[in-house]
Amino acid sequence: MGSGWPSVAGFLVRRSIVLSMAAFPFASAARGGLRGGLMYEFPLTAAQKTFLRGAGQTLDASVKVGKSGLSPEFFIELQKHLNTRELVKVRFVAADRDERAALAPQIAEGGRCVFVSSVGATALFFRQNPDPARRVVELR
Repeated sequence: MGSGWPSVAGFLVRRSIVLSMAAFPFASAARGGLRGGLMYEFPLTAAQKTFLRGAGQTLDASVKVGKSGLSPEFFIELQKHLNTRELVKVRFVAADRDERAALAPQIAEGGRCVFVSSVGATALFFRQNPDPARRVVELR
């Protein structure tokens, strides 16, 4: 599986997080899913998170999580937006507060991005483009 993601009876285990591969059918090796070394760990300072929250206030929600939840199509659409915009606002359509709190880390993990913040039924996610020439958001 790679470093940091030992496999135990069909589950991926890292620190205290246990993820069932059945819950992430889209996370196959062919698509570059939840394999060791591909998890997006990009530490943001408090000032950078504040900057991203300010930039996110003017954004419209470009991706929505509906009744079907976190489907493979949702993650494909999220990847498209993260690759072009870097900062994406997600709207939770049919989820209560507890569901939204549980879905945000799952989206960050499955989408290989950083969860910035959430307000009400929206959440902000960020992934910096590896190509400096294609970066849209300039972190300070």
